[in-house]
Amino acid sequence: MSKKRRVSSAGRKLAMLVAIAAILLIWQCAAWTLPDFLMPGVPVVLERVWHDLQTAEFRAILAGSMGRLGVGYGFALLFGIGFGLAGGLLLFFREVLKSAIIVLQSIPSIAWVPLFLILMGFGNVPIIVVIALAAFFPAALSVMNATESVLQTHVSAARVMGASPWDMVRRVYLPAVMPELITGAQLAFGNAWRALISAEMLIGFGQGLGRSLAYSGETADMVGVMANILTIAILATLIDQVFLENVKRRVLRYQYV
Repeated sequence: MSKKRRVSSAGRKLAMLVAIAAILLIWQCAAWTLPDFLMPGVPVVLERVWHDLQTAEFRAILAGSMGRLGVGYGFALLFGIGFGLAGGLLLFFREVLKSAIIVLQSIPSIAWVPLFLILMGFGNVPIIVVIALAAFFPAALSVMNATESVLQTHVSAARVMGASPWDMVRRVYLPAVMPELITGAQLAFGNAWRALISAEMLIGFGQGLGRSLAYSGETADMVGVMANILTIAILATLIDQVFLENVKRRVLRYQYV
């Protein structure tokens, strides 16, 4: 049986560095071509980011965004896993959930903002709900699809051995769906992050990266715009490729042997 070809850890790091270098080079070439007030150069923006990180105001902005993301993303994973397992185990509920997801995930998460603003008012709650809604669909679908694919022989063997419903979930279904769950969690994070920034920009409540980006655009502060965009990109990459990828490798370490 042939083994899967995988890029080494050093190869992945090199590929990431090459991609970052290419993006920065394209950016700097655009800065050389356009006037400074339209496209500031990479060194100027990096200096701005470094300066901002040393201020209490910018740290409060980061804390605001991370807090909303953590709550919304956490709720999305919790309900996504629960509904996904229920959809995989209950045939009729599975079809109902699939149909609901097909209808609802076609609506951009930002389109819910006006409705939630009217229902919940200005504050953190509508932003958190938008984040949770955006991240729920990939989490639920990944778990539900993985639960459907669990071998019936394993289920039957567990039942013969007297496994309770909780034992079935804990010892049969959860281990089987774990690879798909981790992948779904990474997809859900991408949705949650984009929903967070978009909702903060549109709602304009409190302190957050989206609000800071919108304010920089309103005041024609291009260095601030690019500094916020760079911060958003760096944070998303660190969370996805460092934190979530490390969790994935620890949980699924047997796949990387």
